[in-house]
Amino acid sequence: METLLLLTRWLHIAAGFTGFFVAPVAMWVRKGGPAHRRWGQVFFWAMVVAGLTALVLASVKGLTFLLLTGIFSLYLACFGYRSLYLKQLGHGQRPTLLDWLGVGAGLLVFGGTLLYGVLGGVVPSIVFGAIGVMLTGRQLWSYVRVAPPAPGQWLLNHISGFVGAYIAAVSAFSATSLTFIPWPVNFLWPTLLIVPPMVWVQRRYKQQFARQHWAARVEALRGG
Repeated sequence: METLLLLTRWLHIAAGFTGFFVAPVAMWVRKGGPAHRRWGQVFFWAMVVAGLTALVLASVKGLTFLLLTGIFSLYLACFGYRSLYLKQLGHGQRPTLLDWLGVGAGLLVFGGTLLYGVLGGVVPSIVFGAIGVMLTGRQLWSYVRVAPPAPGQWLLNHISGFVGAYIAAVSAFSATSLTFIPWPVNFLWPTLLIVPPMVWVQRRYKQQFARQHWAARVEALRGG
């Protein structure tokens, strides 16, 4: 049993470090190109392995907070990856059973994370739980609404999911390894550092998609 846990721990470390170094590469190269897709795939599967091994280790050791963090990272990675296959949501495409199960599980987990943080006074759990509930709530709304989402919403979801998974992974590493940083700063600094530029990038893409959508509508009216 100890040998299996040790191997799981080393696999978790290897996958985590792979994700740490690959994510910046995927974000740096040209978006949508072969290199971006290749490194994005590597990052996704690294996060899946790191998340699953984190669940095993946290469950065995009874680390509730790290268990919730592992689920958070795993969910966001899957959310970001799945968004690439839901580009036509609201335009005739409907979510699959797997999508419904995923968003339901996400609401339960993030709601539990938020409750755990509120009852225990754990600030990072409150922050991560609230963000998770907001994301899954918005995702659920996109599944049930009839009107199509905003232009390019799939890309914004892709960015939120993958960057969020990266933040969660770095936060967990910082909380467990960078002990010279006081709590809860050692858990929250990746969020404070990475979220603002992510929001800035998303706003630029949102404006770009809005301009393209408006131009397409004008062209369609001219053609009519």
